Amino acid sequence: MFKQLIGVTAACVALTFGPAALAQQKTVRIGAIYPLSGPLASTGAEIKAAIELAVELVNNPHPELGDVPLAKGAGLPNLGGAKLEVVFGDSQGKPEVGLSDAQRLIEQEKVVALTGAYQSAVTKTASRIAEQRGIPFLNGESSSPDLTERNYKWFFRTSPNDDTFIDNMMEFLDGVKAVPTQKIAVVYENTDFGVNTYKAVEKFAAKYNRKIVGKIAYAAGSPSLTAEVQTLAAIKPDVAIFASYTADAMLFVRTMRESKYAPPVLLANDAGFIDSRFVQEVGPQVQTVLTRDVWGNDLAATKPLIKVINDLYKAKTGKDMNGNNGRSMQGVLVLADAINRAGSTDPEAIRKALAATSLGESQVVMPWAGVKFDQHGQNTLGSGLILELKGNQYQTVWPLKYKLDQSLPTLPFTWK
Repeated sequence: MFKQLIGVTAACVALTFGPAALAQQKTVRIGAIYPLSGPLASTGAEIKAAIELAVELVNNPHPELGDVPLAKGAGLPNLGGAKLEVVFGDSQGKPEVGLSDAQRLIEQEKVVALTGAYQSAVTKTASRIAEQRGIPFLNGESSSPDLTERNYKWFFRTSPNDDTFIDNMMEFLDGVKAVPTQKIAVVYENTDFGVNTYKAVEKFAAKYNRKIVGKIAYAAGSPSLTAEVQTLAAIKPDVAIFASYTADAMLFVRTMRESKYAPPVLLANDAGFIDSRFVQEVGPQVQTVLTRDVWGNDLAATKPLIKVINDLYKAKTGKDMNGNNGRSMQGVLVLADAINRAGSTDPEAIRKALAATSLGESQVVMPWAGVKFDQHGQNTLGSGLILELKGNQYQTVWPLKYKLDQSLPTLPFTWK
């Protein structure tokens, strides 16, 4: 009789609320660790908004996204329509805080997977905890190659790494004829991001027969960068490659302008140079600055999905999407797809689904060939772009197949 009553009660609930309503009571929680305060708060806020957009795309129907997994339906169909929920942690841009965030999200918030953490140094510590606890960690935007060289079982990265990006830079420079590009100086913060950028430049400069004439490491968040700019000016490189986050990128530009010095080619390794705060506050002074990237809003003619996504993001934030937050959004979409294919919140099932990921060009929002992980957890189908700052936004200048006028950027670099 008791079992019959339970059955009748369940049936009544189902009749009253319907299976869709019951499914809405279920959520699948993932943790996201980003710098939401401190010097990188502007970048963290933009990434947070992009991840919230990814959750919206998973949880509600968006047929305008075409073949992107989960976009046409609502929620995770293989888990009864469960909704995706993201619990955020604020790393403050500090590796030790990112580590404690990972512990809290796993132990207290009971997340089934983690994503983050933008800065390679923070990603390194946070993902170490995930590896120890057997929790999948999907990294969407950190670029240090060594993150996928640790023989980790639970770590996956959708973004290309600095080896790919620096290789792209050297190939781009081969096509520059307006100015010499043989002598390179590397200006980088002394963190995982900066150090690994230098190592990649060292590796690929040799491959492309270029010479490193300057190695300028500095402490991230320095109050003054005058000495570093003076050193750079004395070296007189053909190309200066920068690896800096937002505040440092802005200070370098202001200091160089005050010093009346500009390298003939200023080529950034993304990061702070594409942050909207950089573009708005110092962008007018650095027209024609170049950066590597993975996202270009002017690529909509080649990949219409880019405009669809950018319009959604702009309606939410008033800003255009960029490579920092675009990669983070893509990472969450890949993670959600894997959880759905796993049909389970069991970490091992999710890990296996991530390892089996095979998405084609039409299934990703980034201008990539798709997402497919190698044995180290690195996506083998990602690729980079070179952008030039014009007006209040960046425009794609390489590969030339993406550039509308098929010409290389205006060089040498000059102050406006």
